[in-house]
Amino acid sequence: MTTVKEIEASAKERMEKALGDLQHAMATIRTGRASINLLDNVRLDYYGTPTPVNQLANLHVPEPGMITVQPWDTSQIAPIEKAIRNADLGVNPSNDGKLIRIPIPPLNEERRKELAKKLNGVAEDHRVSIRNIRRDANEQIKKLAKEKKIAEDEDRRGHDETQKLTDSYMAKLDQLARAKEKEILEIK
Repeated sequence: MTTVKEIEASAKERMEKALGDLQHAMATIRTGRASINLLDNVRLDYYGTPTPVNQLANLHVPEPGMITVQPWDTSQIAPIEKAIRNADLGVNPSNDGKLIRIPIPPLNEERRKELAKKLNGVAEDHRVSIRNIRRDANEQIKKLAKEKKIAEDEDRRGHDETQKLTDSYMAKLDQLARAKEKEILEIK
């Protein structure tokens, strides 16, 4: 990194990735309705390789309270069903030999609060990530100032811009987390 602008651009890019990762992580947290993203973290041993379910089967949401999993290799139906059962998603899959049906039960109040707590933990992890990006950018700016590659006022401006960037991404993160929490706690 040679300029403050490059440091800021790098920090912005990394914060954007952290926000994207948060959105992906939130998609796997269950709400009251079915979503194939619920199965994103479900993996099973397929010929010695841990493989995501979505690479072994077609996933569909035929109705708001149901996910169907249709394996391309029907010999894998039992292992896929077992992997879903063991994933601690709060669902009870069943199969008919060709298709796995996963009914999504409505969430009770206790489970909603549990999921909201999990969401807050995921959001906090991403807040920490954004703060770490800010720290790294500030350290790089300090290093440039120490090596006399930038002036004092440019050093100060760089720190101010980094803080503004951090504040804007924190606001976006909080907004996403609040929307998801509302979705989880909302009773349909």
